[in-house]
Amino acid sequence: MIKSQDIKIGTCIRMDGKLYFCIDFLHMKPGKGNTIMRTTLKDVVTGRVLEKRFNIGEALEDVRVERRPYQYLYKEGEDYIFMNQETYDQVPIAKDLINGVDYMKESDIVEVVTDASTDTILYAEMPVKTVLKVTYTEPGLKGDTATNTLKPATVETGAEVRVPLFINEGELIEVDTRDGSYVNRVK
Repeated sequence: MIKSQDIKIGTCIRMDGKLYFCIDFLHMKPGKGNTIMRTTLKDVVTGRVLEKRFNIGEALEDVRVERRPYQYLYKEGEDYIFMNQETYDQVPIAKDLINGVDYMKESDIVEVVTDASTDTILYAEMPVKTVLKVTYTEPGLKGDTATNTLKPATVETGAEVRVPLFINEGELIEVDTRDGSYVNRVK
């Protein structure tokens, strides 16, 4: 159990039978009344974000989580098979538990978050940026870089990314795995 004033970003709590991660918090002292803790919580399973207020001193059930690097090996049916980098155990993880799954290629290292008390996998998270090769895009025209126009490009994982006109097939690009946006060209 932890007190509400001990909540920080990244703290995991169990509330109403669900697990939530704190993504933002603020201590508030209104003009009159007790000090409160205003938090923004993200549901581990659904990803739904909610705001919740706690009185200072309120007891909450905390969940001890562990973050470990896992390597993506292959896809088997609807599950993705990962290998623990420390024990070499292979673990299947469902697609809906993986953030950035459309930009994941074999041998990528992802961070898997587990509930330490039950060893239940909560979710897997790709690094924020990844480098991918463009497998198909319309050819760009020379000198067509003055405008901020984007065109669709297919990357090696099969996902579609909007890229600037000067990007051609075979080039390496950096992609933000949170929203699938183009970051820059890799030389």
